[in-house]
Parts: sequence; C-alpha cells; structure tokens
Amino acid sequence: MERNKALFYYLLGAIGQILLVCAIVYVLRNAGLIVDYSSPLGLVAIAVGGISSALWGIILSMKYRRIKLTSVIADTFKIKQSYKNYMLVLLFLFVDFFPALFGGRILINAWYLPIVMFFKHIAFGGIEEIGWRYFFQPVLQERISYVLATIITFVAWGIWHFLYFFLEGTIWDVDVLPFLLGLLTNSFILSALYTKTKNLWLCVMTHSLINVCSQLFIGGNEYVSYICKVLIIIIAIILVVVDSGKAKEQRVESDMKKVY
Repeated sequence: MERNKALFYYLLGAIGQILLVCAIVYVLRNAGLIVDYSSPLGLVAIAVGGISSALWGIILSMKYRRIKLTSVIADTFKIKQSYKNYMLVLLFLFVDFFPALFGGRILINAWYLPIVMFFKHIAFGGIEEIGWRYFFQPVLQERISYVLATIITFVAWGIWHFLYFFLEGTIWDVDVLPFLLGLLTNSFILSALYTKTKNLWLCVMTHSLINVCSQLFIGGNEYVSYICKVLIIIIAIILVVVDSGKAKEQRVESDMKKVY
C-alpha cells in the first residue's frame, strides 16, 4: 500500500467512523432519546466511536507497516523499559503540571482513586495512541519533519476529540482555547516520547497519566502554565533533534565500517 493511501485510509476510517456515530447520535437525541454517559445506548455509542483511532491504527499498521496483530498488542503493553525512559515521562509530567503548585489544588477523595482512574483512562484514552502516535505520525515523518508532522497530527487529533466530546455530551462544556493549547502540548510530549523511544506503551501510559492528572490537579497560575507549555514544546523538539543527530552519526559510522 502506498504511503498517501495509508494516511488517507487511516483518517477516513478513524474520523469517518466517529463522525458516522455522531450523526446517528444526533438523530437519536432529536428523537428524544438520552444518548450520553448516563445511558446504556450512549455508552455503546461512545465505545464504538472512541475505538475508531485505535481500530484503524491497528488495521493500517497491519496493512501498510506489515505489523502483526500480536505485535501491536505486545507493543501496547511493553512495560519493561529503561528507567531513563520512565524518568523522561516524569520530567514531562512534572513540567506540565508544575503550575498547580502556584495557587492550585489536588482533588483526591480516596487513595485508590488515581489507580482506578489510571486504568480507566488507558481504556478510554491511552489506546488512542495506537492510531495517532504508533501509526499516523510515524508514517507522516517518513516524508516531512517532526514538527510539521506533530502539528498535522494535532489538527487531526483535535477534530477527532471534538467529535468524541459530542458523543459524550460534554462538547458545550469545553473551553476551546485552553483545551487546544493543552492538546498541542500533549501532541509534542507523546510524539517526542515515541520518536525517541519507539515504545507505544510509554505513550499509552503517559496519555492516561495526563488525563488522570488533569482531573486531579485543579487551577494554578495561568502565566506559569503558558511558560511550562512552551518549555515542553522546546524540550520535545530538542530531544528529537538530538536523537536524530545521533541516529545519523550511527548510520555514517556503520556505512564507513562496511566500506572498510
């Protein structure tokens, strides 16, 4: 399969599927039915629409990248990693939620709540990474730069999210500009992690932890938040540039060894 076709089919599948579910939900709601998190029908719609990015990420990974389903599943839960990779995740999370130390607060009603939320957000959030960071952005980066690929992924991911919010029935509660700024920052965090480590689990885990922390850490200094988001983007770009430079040096050394 050609690269452009693979990218087109992924977007058609991932966004097309959730868009179709949104259309059905719109009709049902206009008919007087309750279709959101509070109803069984709504939960089904959220599940069918929400799985679209992961589902089409799996399908196109198998078709274009020739990765077996068992390998995709194994990569999703490949927990055994270098401690340096986990420290990198902690660095990003610390900077991202650092503003909460300035006038913010933490909402934890029970000690086990963050653990429950973590596993919930792996199922409702983390597995999105199979589509966006495991398939879509790496294929984009075969032809274009990391930064441009991250921005394109951010735009597509943003459209997908607003459709998902419609399914949830929470779209009118979304503060658009702060959400998009946060999503852009998260796009750089997750794409840098995958580009540097080539590990899907780290992206799944980090995505879930970002969702958990977003619900637990409330408020904080707005200006510090902007500074931290810019800092995260700079760190992400530097990490990828440095890693790309090292990879080029290794390829040159390898070619020279072959020559001699």
